[in-house]
Amino acid sequence: MQISILDDYFDTLRTLKCFGKLAGHDVTVWNNHVQDVDTLAERLRDTEALVLIRERTQIRDALLERLPKLKLISQRSVYPHIDIDACTRLGIIVSSGQHADTPSYATAEFAWGLVLAAMRAIPQQMASLKAGNWQIGVGHTLRGKTLGIYGYGRIGAVVAGYGKAFGMEVLVWAREPALAKARADGYETAAGKAAFFEQCDVLSLHMRLVDGTRGIVTAADLARMKPTALLVNTSRAPLIEPNALVNALRAGRPGMAAVDVYEKEPLRDTSDPLLTMDNVVCTPHLGYVSRDEYEIQFTDIFDQIIAYAAGAPTNVVNPDVMGKRRQPD
Repeated sequence: MQISILDDYFDTLRTLKCFGKLAGHDVTVWNNHVQDVDTLAERLRDTEALVLIRERTQIRDALLERLPKLKLISQRSVYPHIDIDACTRLGIIVSSGQHADTPSYATAEFAWGLVLAAMRAIPQQMASLKAGNWQIGVGHTLRGKTLGIYGYGRIGAVVAGYGKAFGMEVLVWAREPALAKARADGYETAAGKAAFFEQCDVLSLHMRLVDGTRGIVTAADLARMKPTALLVNTSRAPLIEPNALVNALRAGRPGMAAVDVYEKEPLRDTSDPLLTMDNVVCTPHLGYVSRDEYEIQFTDIFDQIIAYAAGAPTNVVNPDVMGKRRQPD
């Protein structure tokens, strides 16, 4: 099959053990990100199987209509960036394993790294030292403070465990089924959303972005946070109401933020307010970006291609396509 892989920024996938699964196929790897439909249509004109790295590229109807040879999109996890209805109409299978029992430990670890970095101002202290200065302030320890987990899913549960290991009081807010799970795991749950935002010293977001969670964190929520509190977002930027975080940080509640996700990615505007604030630690969506995580994710993704080529597609998220799917050569 003609396979194309988009957005492999550092040409990492060829170096993974699992890449050998694609032996015998014609694989093209693109290392630079583009979203222009004309450019993508030209790049992918002969593509039969398209591999996506999470949500880096939007795959919409205008592009799909111009890819008559495309039979399969293979990726992992959620797919808000893919026009599933258009894929079904055009006979394109979307395979995307949801890895129900395997949280992204890479993302959980990175979230905890951001907590430590922000509470102790590690990036700022490093910059000061490299500039020929010494200490620039006094940080905060974590033991005894309250860690808020907003959204108690796979990753949120792991981060809660990290907080417990650091001697923090863990407080959870989520939908009722997730709250019940948190209680069963031995964690306290908040009396309500307002109390949750008021009590937390560190508040970490761990939700999927769907219609029901878009803008779920409001300006009023942030205004309830302590002036010493830290908000951490390694999930999705639109979970927070537009402009609310920047305005809240300027108002001093919360006092700090650590952000790995943005409204528009890649973020290249160095004048973006989040990048200019001394009380914000910003990273370029690195949560899941580790060699170990890539090996796990792309083993699944490449296995989906092998299954499709064998005539038995797996993890199909648009099963209505099966009667009109484009057949493998």
